Amino acid sequence: MKNWFLELTRREQLYLLALAAVLVLWVVFQLLLAPAAAQRDQMMDNNRNAAALLARVDVKVSQLIALRSEAGSKAVGSLSATITRSTELAELSVRRLQPNSRGEVQVRFESVDYDALVTWLHRIETVEGLVIVDASIAQAGRSGGVNATVRLAEAS
Repeated sequence: MKNWFLELTRREQLYLLALAAVLVLWVVFQLLLAPAAAQRDQMMDNNRNAAALLARVDVKVSQLIALRSEAGSKAVGSLSATITRSTELAELSVRRLQPNSRGEVQVRFESVDYDALVTWLHRIETVEGLVIVDASIAQAGRSGGVNATVRLAEAS
């Protein structure tokens, strides 16, 4: 092959060398630069799609927060009403009824009958459909009497 190249005229040799150089550049471009450019374009498309998705999620989160705050204020009112009604039916005296920002209500009882309290807790979960988030029951001064703090929420 070397002999064949040397037999060519000087002009033909230059043309072949120039063609070989162009061919090498084209191969380098096709093997290295073109895939990198295509990958960059794909990543830019992915970023645009992710940004659009993030914008839609932000809108939905704002709507969800607004709906939860509306529902939370309504739910706490109905939750308090449900608790008040059920404690009156169970003939339990509520010392304190305190709603919180998470949509829960904390109920404090002092010197109530243990059996009546447990019956009320059962009714709250089974009949009223509320969830007992937290309960603390301690013995009171009299026999069968207890002090209790119960945190309730609506079932999700």
